[in-house]
Amino acid sequence: MPSHDVMPNMELYQPVQVDDALEIASRYADRGWLVGGGQDTYGWLKDRAKSVDALIDLSAIEQLRGIRETGDGVEIGALTTLTEIVNNELLRGRYSLLTKAASVVASPQIRNIGTLGGNVSQDVRCWYYRRGLSCYRAGGNLCYADTPEGMNREHALFDTSRCVAAGASDTSSALVALDASMVIRNSSGEQVVSAEEFFVGPANDIENTTILRPGDILTSVRIPSSWAGATFYWEKVADRNVWDFSLVNIAAAFKISGGNISDSRVVAGAVQTTPRRLTAIENAIQGQPKSEQTAQAVAQLATEGARPLAHNGFKIPLMQNLVKRAISA
Repeated sequence: MPSHDVMPNMELYQPVQVDDALEIASRYADRGWLVGGGQDTYGWLKDRAKSVDALIDLSAIEQLRGIRETGDGVEIGALTTLTEIVNNELLRGRYSLLTKAASVVASPQIRNIGTLGGNVSQDVRCWYYRRGLSCYRAGGNLCYADTPEGMNREHALFDTSRCVAAGASDTSSALVALDASMVIRNSSGEQVVSAEEFFVGPANDIENTTILRPGDILTSVRIPSSWAGATFYWEKVADRNVWDFSLVNIAAAFKISGGNISDSRVVAGAVQTTPRRLTAIENAIQGQPKSEQTAQAVAQLATEGARPLAHNGFKIPLMQNLVKRAISA
């Protein structure tokens, strides 16, 4: 029986150019693992829950780092650390929704190493799946969390097709609210997709949480100028103030005209595998004042269609209250 105290044997590649990384990733396909900061990677491999033939360490590729102002907003390299995002004056001034979300990911030590690309690409945090059980997401025919005996307090309220695991990324909610785009490269060229399209749920793909496939590299994230300087609201509720994953988070962006909401994007995290955009809320508050009265009138729309599990029903009032706070703050 293999020891869980040491890493398994595998090849290590450390390219310094994107093109070289793409060639290696294409060559190994699903037998290669792309590494940014490695905060999610090494646990999987050390615990033997997943195995690969090669690690492709992207950390030396300077092209994938940095925050650059563009003619239509800002572009953030996928290897930019969460701490760099938190401290960047451009982002803090125009897109504080993202800096606030990044500032509460895990702990300062992890934010110093963890990257934006890694945070949005990480796998779900269901412990049944993480410990190597043969659930639906791992190729089996059972969801251990969605059983009468299952421990599912942190799991999903929506989009629970076979798998009820909730997404773990805090920055993903903020990026969807900011209408960000994700830049993906592979050996065939470059593809740009919206953040909403980047994340996928179990009804569409039971094995992956993003559209990234073997050979793909997320190179950057683009945020449009259309939401620069909007009125933002971010809040994360977790069991602990540091290190912990969200029970529910809310990311909201509002444009105000004449005292009323002229446009908005409201997104909840940790309530399904993907960030959940609350379009019913956005439609209901259109043209309404950003007030307590508006918040009270629409809050229940946030959880229409929710399917609580045995132990996560508390997420319904929690989600409604976070939406109220976002609209009335």
